[in-house]
This record gives sequence, C-alpha cells and structure tokens, in this order.
Amino acid sequence: MARKTHNAADLSQTAAETTAHLIEKIREGDGSARDRLVTRYLPILTRWASKRLPPWARDTADTGDLVNDSLLSALSNLEGFEVRREGAFLAYLRQILIRRLIDHINRVKTRQRLTGAVPHPSAEPSPLEHAVGASVLEAYERGMLELSDSHRQAVFMHVELGFDYDRIALALDSPTANAARAVVRRGLEHLAKLMGVGDEEQ
Repeated sequence: MARKTHNAADLSQTAAETTAHLIEKIREGDGSARDRLVTRYLPILTRWASKRLPPWARDTADTGDLVNDSLLSALSNLEGFEVRREGAFLAYLRQILIRRLIDHINRVKTRQRLTGAVPHPSAEPSPLEHAVGASVLEAYERGMLELSDSHRQAVFMHVELGFDYDRIALALDSPTANAARAVVRRGLEHLAKLMGVGDEEQ
C-alpha cells in the first residue's frame, strides 16, 4: 500500500494542544477546541477515506463531508472513550469511519440497484482494493482485528496514514523513533502471520 510520509512537524502538538487536552476541553463544552481537533484530523482522514470509497460511491456525498460528520459524531459521544494517547484516538476514529463508510456504500448500492444507475457497482473497486486486491484487503482487516491495541495503532499509522516514526512515537508515547519503529515491525510481523503471508512457501 502506497504511503505518503507525514513528518513530526505535521499535526504538531504543543503541550497545551495535545489530542488528550483538546478532548478534555471538548468535554467541558469548548467549541473552539472541537474546531481545532476537526481541523487537525479532517485532511488526513479524508485522504484515508478516499482510498476506501469506490468511485461510484462518491457521487452522492463528498468524502470530506462524510469524514467531517463522522468526526463530529465521535466527538459528541466521548463519554465511553478513555483518553490515553493519540494513537488510541486515531484507532477509535478508524472504527467509526469504517462503519460509516460501509453504511454509506451499502446505501449507495441499494439506491443504484433500485434506480438501475449502475448495474454492477462491484466491478469498480475502491483505490485500495484496486491496489492490493479485495481478498488481501479482507485478510488485512481480519488480521487487524486480532492485533493488540498498540500494534493495531502502529500499523494503522504507518501503513494507512503514512506517518513517519517520529510522528508515531509521539502518538504512541514511545520514547524514541527507533522504539516506534520496533513496535511497527512487530505489528507487521504479527499481521503477516495472521494474514497467512508466506504460508504457501512453507
């Protein structure tokens, strides 16, 4: 999966503007904190979602709007979310967005089937499915569910968001970029086993 690198300077968080701090301010009713958090994550998550949506599912809703609505929904339901680190928040958003994208795709499929607009929408895969194949993507998602929280967060940020190791270290509260690199490596190794990568050669 192609990745675009984001440096540690991207989404820079000062001590007063960490994700955890902003979430606490949002819980206290600070609307400006909500706006700053949305501004921080909207571009990254929009790029991510655009890889997940097939072309035929983008006609009825702008990807940015879909992500924005998902973000606002997540931020309105933070009661059960334990703020630990940014990586956990990103994983939380990923779960919400995947469910929203699946619901959106299913609605579009139903609408197009009823109107006859696109007889075979499944023939046009999402950019990610086109790049890696639907079966690989399904195995990847199954494997991600089996990973530990820290490995899932690290793999998501490295593979899907394209964060560099400095950025991942900040998000995971790892002491160094090399420590974050090791977490990513172990996560990818475990994921490969779960996906059965290399089994045919054994």
